[in-house]
Amino acid sequence: MILDLFAGPGGWSRALHVLGVRDIGLEWDQWACKTRAAAGQLTIRTDVAMYPTWPFIGRTRGVIASPPCQAWSMAGKRLGLLDQPLVHAAVEDLAAGRDTRDRLVSVCRDERSLLAAEPMRYLYALNTVGEPEWVAMEEVPDVLPLWKQYSAVLRGWGFSVWCGILNAADFGVPQTRRRAILLASRVRTAQPPTPTHAQVAEPESLFGPGRARWVSMAEALGWGATDRPVPTVCAGGGPGGGPEPFPSGSRKTLSDARERGTWMPRPDGVVLQSRREGAGWAARKATRENCAADAPAPTFTAEAHRWSWSLRSNNQANATVRSIQEPAGTLFFGHRANECTWVAEPASPPAGETDTPAVPAPIRISAREAGLLQTFPADYPWAGNKGQQFSQIGNAVPPLLAGHLLAPHLGVTLDPDDFTLAA
Repeated sequence: MILDLFAGPGGWSRALHVLGVRDIGLEWDQWACKTRAAAGQLTIRTDVAMYPTWPFIGRTRGVIASPPCQAWSMAGKRLGLLDQPLVHAAVEDLAAGRDTRDRLVSVCRDERSLLAAEPMRYLYALNTVGEPEWVAMEEVPDVLPLWKQYSAVLRGWGFSVWCGILNAADFGVPQTRRRAILLASRVRTAQPPTPTHAQVAEPESLFGPGRARWVSMAEALGWGATDRPVPTVCAGGGPGGGPEPFPSGSRKTLSDARERGTWMPRPDGVVLQSRREGAGWAARKATRENCAADAPAPTFTAEAHRWSWSLRSNNQANATVRSIQEPAGTLFFGHRANECTWVAEPASPPAGETDTPAVPAPIRISAREAGLLQTFPADYPWAGNKGQQFSQIGNAVPPLLAGHLLAPHLGVTLDPDDFTLAA
């Protein structure tokens, strides 16, 4: 089996499904478990720190671990950094078969900090029978020193190990999400996957296949039938035909706007996916252009060109603000201060026009949109209320990134086009 510790709503599991295999996830959060169940993923609802290791001994091929990041993340209090010496001590002890967790957790400033040591408890037990064959782990960048400690232990057990920081945008994820990654294998040289994308497109050459430009939010969400910045708020959308369908302070999402008829997306059937130069790209591009020519054009009124939309990552003064023509910044959720909103900025008016209409109010990102920016399918069955859904999305591993990390271990070839972004 493939054991997925801290499985969350299924980022790793979704990647494995696309690659043709399944895992069994251990997860505590009830809403993440409900999401996994609705997505058809095998799950044991349990506390990873309390579950015994013996059921997995002698039957585990791979171990995946993404310990909770709240204690370490920049979006939280980061007490995990203060607890880091205790976590290192726990890893050292567990790697030698000594369980000192009760003593160490009692002096941690954040009891969640010690969860980052839990994978070593499982790895030590499995190593007694020469398992697993491979390991893949992911956390926020500040956990990299801990991954280096894991690496030293695993090398002593006969693994080839690589650990470092990867940017999800370099692998087709429409988000510049940087994460500390550990990859280890007993049967192959561990190394990071080859990036498929870059901030500036790189043409194919004698030295490599080239890389496509980073995937923008607009591409991932399927927005924009023209080169004009979208989504756009059109005149005439309000009850009285006025130019401002979203009143000040509106909490409507852009998905709500679509339902009200105030914003028109790309026509149905025209799907923007992660762009990957290579075989089949020209044919897919031509097909989309033909569909666009035959389908009814989106409705753009006189106000359509007036606004460009950006995503603001939180409510704080130093929030990352990215145009929809760029990848999103790292999506943080789980606290009201980390709420992501679409904000409008005036675009240049056409020649001869000087008036500027009222700026539309900020619009909260929807769970569907946030999930797409994490490369989950548009119809992924998020469970719970909006807050619970956003918390799951923000904590998840982007499935497309997970696919790049896992494919070499599984001996399969990953096709990024299997991870459809917009639908």
